[in-house]
Amino acid sequence: MISNEMFLEKARALEPTLNITEAVPPGFERTVLGEGGKTVFDFGTHYVGHIRMELAYEGSHPDAPLWLNIQFAERESELHEDPADYRGWISRGWIQNEQIHIDILPAALKLPRRYAFRYVKIEVLAASSKYSAVIERISCLAESSADDARLRPYRSGDSLLGKMDAVACRTLHECMQKVFEDGPKRDRRLWLGDLRLQALANYESYRCSSLVKRCLYLFAGCADDRGKIPAAVFTEPEIEADDVYMFDYSLLFVPALLDYFNETGDTEALRELWPVAWNQIILARDCFDSKGVVIDDGRPGWCFIDWNLALDKQASAQGVCLYCLKAAKRIAEILGENGKAAEAEKEYAEKKSAALEYLLDKESGFFISGPEKQRSLASQVWMILGGVTEGSEARDLLLRLSSPELLAPVTPYMMHHYVEAAVLCGEKEHALKLLRDYWGEMVNEGADTFWELYNPLDPDESPYGGTIVNSYCHAWSCAPAYFLRKYFN
Repeated sequence: MISNEMFLEKARALEPTLNITEAVPPGFERTVLGEGGKTVFDFGTHYVGHIRMELAYEGSHPDAPLWLNIQFAERESELHEDPADYRGWISRGWIQNEQIHIDILPAALKLPRRYAFRYVKIEVLAASSKYSAVIERISCLAESSADDARLRPYRSGDSLLGKMDAVACRTLHECMQKVFEDGPKRDRRLWLGDLRLQALANYESYRCSSLVKRCLYLFAGCADDRGKIPAAVFTEPEIEADDVYMFDYSLLFVPALLDYFNETGDTEALRELWPVAWNQIILARDCFDSKGVVIDDGRPGWCFIDWNLALDKQASAQGVCLYCLKAAKRIAEILGENGKAAEAEKEYAEKKSAALEYLLDKESGFFISGPEKQRSLASQVWMILGGVTEGSEARDLLLRLSSPELLAPVTPYMMHHYVEAAVLCGEKEHALKLLRDYWGEMVNEGADTFWELYNPLDPDESPYGGTIVNSYCHAWSCAPAYFLRKYFN
């Protein structure tokens, strides 16, 4: 990785201070557990932080160590899963489970690892027949860089909308750490596609623009030797680019930068980061064939779009590029770079024409993707957002997206863009219905925070091979805090 140290220094200077608060399970009572005993503490809502316990004993002086198994869960259903049964492809290291020996009682115990949870299950794996363990107190030292005093109020006469907004804000709050983490349980790092949606929700709620700026500079500072921005950035133990590069995530740096400028008017940052943003447009040109259609290079993860593993991403990727070209043209106009604005406009016209000629099935009116001519909701949405279809034609297409012949999305990330397309088409009531039907159903399922993945037809779906590693607090799912406050307040 070739880093731009100036960008990284600016990012370091913007590192936020974490706010630490102590949370105790409502109605907590002193708990006595002998060997084999177990209990579950419900903290009442989702927290991110470190567990602290005050332990004692009853009976004779302990003549053997206390051996505890501690399991953390964002949803209560996770408590019924056995970590030993997990066989998925994501590392089992993400499973939120601790075993610890305590040699001397009484003891004050603070677990070194940070956890994301609502429920804590404690089981005594071993003690001795002479004593029982006593949990005198348990609390969480909760961490977030979000300042609740800055949270804008949202008032709605509709109780479901109010609850959706509150859950969305809680989700964002938990993911606002030293960067906008994608999920505090897993992966606990900065992803670019996630950042763009987190930032939009943040502008309408916590208004911490400095954290957005820090993240933009981190990505710019971690570009590789060609200037390509990685999909994700690690910040500990030091700043380092992930080795994952995605067509759509790199390009989405452009609208993320434009959104930041529109919110803050920060011309200095716009000028400094614009060359990095424009370079993503240049690098993306290598991914198109001679007809102007994006090439699926066959590499797993070449482009994200959604977690539906059956999704062909060619048409969606074309739409993403067009969406980002529009943003690039606008930035160039703001900065008075008329040559680049004209260049972006010309490229946009060529790639839009290619999409209409090669990716539109004129008989059905749906856009197709890949050699199998797949029809998916994602392809249609990104063609609307990219401006390939506009006006009444875009509206008519949008209103046909419930067709069962279209491959459905499975993530709030893709659903955010579906809602955005509805708003763009002037279908605000349709957008509101999508919010109710999707995020509202997560609320009805008992969500304290919104999930990484939600398929209403299969709420326990996992792309990883096991729900025990699913993230149930994922900031790309904060859409209600953005759309409700911006368009329905």
